[in-house]
Amino acid sequence: MIRALIFDFDGLILDTETPLIDAYAEIHARHGVAFDRARFVRSVGHADYAFDPWHGFSPHADRAALELERRAHKDALMLCQPILGGVRALLEGARARGLKIGMASNSEHAWVDPHLERIGLRPYFEFVACRGDAPSPKPEPDLYRLVLNQFGIRSHEAIAFEDSHAGTLAAKRAKLWVVAVPNASTAHHDFAHADWKVNSLAEATLDELIKRFS
Repeated sequence: MIRALIFDFDGLILDTETPLIDAYAEIHARHGVAFDRARFVRSVGHADYAFDPWHGFSPHADRAALELERRAHKDALMLCQPILGGVRALLEGARARGLKIGMASNSEHAWVDPHLERIGLRPYFEFVACRGDAPSPKPEPDLYRLVLNQFGIRSHEAIAFEDSHAGTLAAKRAKLWVVAVPNASTAHHDFAHADWKVNSLAEATLDELIKRFS
C-alpha cells in the first residue's frame, strides 16, 4: 500500500534550472563571451559535476561582480516561473487521501524553503530534507532514507518523483518506486532504472499511481 509521496524540488516543482542556465547565458552575452550551453545543461542534476562557469572570461575578470550580476538576473527570471503542471493537483489529492508528503532535494534549505513559501506549497509538506541534512547528496540514497525514517514507513510504501538521473538513481537505491519526469534540461539523462517515465506530472494522476504501485 502506498503511504507517502516524496518529491524533488528543482526541475520538478519549479523549473529552476532553465532560469539558472539562461542567467549565465545572458551575462555571457552582455560581456561578449561565448556561452557553451550544452556544457551547462550537462551539469543539471549532478551534484558531483564540477566546472568553472566563468572559464571563458579573462583571468582578470571580476568574478564576484559577474556572480552578483548573474544572481540578480536569475532571481528576476525565477519570479516568473509557474508551478509545473500536475504538481498542485497531485499534492491536493495526496493530502485528501491522508498520504504523507515529503521532499528530498539536493539543494539547500536556504534555496528550497523560501521558494516553497513564496509559491504557497510549503504547508503540503510534512517533512523537507535538503542537502546537508543527510551524509551524502543524490545519487546516494541518504536523503530518501532520511524521509522514510522520519515518516516511519518502508521503501515500497513510497513513490519518488524526480527529473534527473542522479535523483531517480538515489530513489531507486533507497528502493522506492520511482517516477521520472524529465524536463528540457534533463531530457538527455538516462532513466532506464525508473519504474515509470512521464512527460509531466499531469499524466501521473493519483489513481494511476496507486493502481501501478500498490
